[in-house]
Amino acid sequence: MNTQTIEFHHHVKKTIAPQRWSVEDVEALFKLPFADLMYRAQQIHREHFDPNAVQLSTLLSIKTGGCSEDCGYCPQSAFHSTGVEDRKMLDLDVVVAAAKAAQQAGADRFCMGAAWREPSEADMLSVVDMVTAVRGLGMETCATLGMLNDEQTEQLRVAGLDYYNHNLDTSPEFYGDVISTRDYQDRLDTLDRVRRAGMHVCSGGIVGMGESLTQRAGLVAQLANMEPYPESVPINNLVKVEGTPLANQADLDPLDFVRTIAVARITMPTARVRLSAGRQEMSDAIQALCFLAGANSIFYGEQLLTTGNPEVERDRALLDKLGMYSLADKH
Repeated sequence: MNTQTIEFHHHVKKTIAPQRWSVEDVEALFKLPFADLMYRAQQIHREHFDPNAVQLSTLLSIKTGGCSEDCGYCPQSAFHSTGVEDRKMLDLDVVVAAAKAAQQAGADRFCMGAAWREPSEADMLSVVDMVTAVRGLGMETCATLGMLNDEQTEQLRVAGLDYYNHNLDTSPEFYGDVISTRDYQDRLDTLDRVRRAGMHVCSGGIVGMGESLTQRAGLVAQLANMEPYPESVPINNLVKVEGTPLANQADLDPLDFVRTIAVARITMPTARVRLSAGRQEMSDAIQALCFLAGANSIFYGEQLLTTGNPEVERDRALLDKLGMYSLADKH
């Protein structure tokens, strides 16, 4: 009874005024006994979501490689030799065909990603057409295009873009160890513009890049303290790509990844916590723990930007095994 009362009061507090999470408070969550952390995350998850439903999203790279940023994890950076071929922007009909295929395979959200620092005027015209067309299929739309100015966010809003993805990547303290071509504040400014334009925010980060536990807690605190916090929070496990500075980074303990999902769920109760990059390397058991910890969205399909993604059949088999289903199936 006590626990329910505490959780209830926590929820009331959340709706009246956003809770401020100190890095110390978030780190204390990470350090909870595993069973206690999972129990708390599961309680909060069930309070806001159907625990057996998962949103399936498909991500298409609409422009690949040749990015002028030097992000240490990214195979698409022009600074790294990773064998990723530079490809120009896809044609509209190719994008629409991919969206239709994703929809038929059960995805209800379609994300379009482009490798550049910021879109040009001509790029924006193409993207606006893509967003309009995909929205016309009845799918939820998301785009990740780098930094945006006010005019560009307005263009996307008018086109009907539902979500804009712009990850913080890591904590402010660790960020400079990974990226030097863009400031942390640049990322926050773009997210502010997206929010002011009236679109939903999709923002998360990457764990396993060599950050400390305190720095991992710093990322979650930064996200949770946004007003409001992002509606969609992708948690990525570093995919090590030969030719990038982080190619030889030590593996993150899988249970530490599960803990990150749980802490994101507790600190951002109504967000969709998205189990993102790195899932292909995870066992079914670890993915099941991630769902128990509060993950309720996955990238689905054979290609996640330039790194592989588990095949649709494997994903469907796992969801069936767990008695879970997609939001599209539910509709």
